[in-house]
Amino acid sequence: MSITFGWWTRDPELGKYQVSVSVHGGNIEWTRKHGHHQRWEPHTPTEDDRERLVDEASRRIPRRLITQKAV
Repeated sequence: MSITFGWWTRDPELGKYQVSVSVHGGNIEWTRKHGHHQRWEPHTPTEDDRERLVDEASRRIPRRLITQKAV
């Protein structure tokens, strides 16, 4: 089962772009795109990106585990 996280970020050099992180097992794939009709391209994460991923996961994963236990 894979989990996908995503957010928009702004960089002075690259401008505004969307970051997508797909976590499947022990593999993490980072991609980004600059506009709606653009292709996804590989993304090298910054320290801020890694912190954002941990923050997003800490908010979402516990809810998911609680929901599955309730069923």
